[in-house]
Parts: sequence; structure tokens; C-alpha cells
Amino acid sequence: MAVAKRSGDMAELVTIELTDPLHSDAQFCLQQFYAELDRRFDGGYDPADSIPAEPDDMRPPAGVFLVATLRGEPIGCGALKFHADQPTELKRMWVSRNARGLGVGRRLLTELERLAAHSTSRVIHLETNATLIEAIAMYRAAGYREVAPFSDDPYATHWFEKSTSPETSASQAKAWAT
Repeated sequence: MAVAKRSGDMAELVTIELTDPLHSDAQFCLQQFYAELDRRFDGGYDPADSIPAEPDDMRPPAGVFLVATLRGEPIGCGALKFHADQPTELKRMWVSRNARGLGVGRRLLTELERLAAHSTSRVIHLETNATLIEAIAMYRAAGYREVAPFSDDPYATHWFEKSTSPETSASQAKAWAT
């Protein structure tokens, strides 16, 4: 097997799969996500104080949980919570510091948007914190627009939404591929 040396080669080795949120890879990603938020947020982060995303919320049919792996090691995650007649919620987006720059976040986001487009919801909502400048930049570049607060998450400082129509998702995926 050839050893990948360039970041483009590494990116080709990344896989993204639907995973049960209680699987060890998913739990590893979630613990890393919580630890990073705790380090980066003034005053730390306690998941119990945030809007919940319980395992059953992130399993079909209520939602989905994706894990990105590189050579079998978990390096990122993201989830959706579906609501029958309300916007879908994007939750728990995280990419390992060691895998940043490989396009993993965009690939996770694209796949989550594709899955959302096939649900009953036509809008994705997400909230994030001003400290997460990389995430905010990615969401804006992906066509999310900032909106008025729609949740009372104590850690949220920015709220975004995006249409999830199949046509919008297809054009976004095509734009990212170029």
C-alpha cells in the first residue's frame, strides 16, 4: 500500500459513514468535541447546559449521526435532528485539529445537507459560538445565512439557516467539487 504524503492524498483516505451515536467512534468524537469547546469557550463548556442531542435524537428516523475516519481512526462527526414540520437541526459538528485542512468539515456538511434534503424539512438551523471562527467561516461559505436567535442555548452567539431543497444541495455539492 502506498503511503499518502500530500493533503490531497490524505483527503482521499477519509470515509464518512452513518454511525450509531453510542458506537465507540461516535463517542470518541463527541468527547473530543466537548473537550475542545471546554478549552475554547470562556468559562468552559458543559453539555448538560446546552440544547440536548441525545442518542435517540441522532438515530433514524429521528436523526442521523455521521463519523469521518482516516485509516480507521475517527477524525470528525456531525449530526442532524429531524422535526416533522420544523427546521432540521445541525448538531455536534467537529473535526480533529490534525485533520483540519483536508476538507472533512465540508464533506460532513455536504453529506448532512444531502440527508436533510431527503427528509420532510426544507430548512436546516444551527447555532454556534463566536469562538468557533473556522466553523462560522465554513457555514457562511456553504451558503448559510445568519438569522435572529431561534434557540436559548447559553453557548450560542450566532444562529444560521439554509434551505435544504434537493436542487440547492446539488448545486452546493457541484460548487464545492470545483
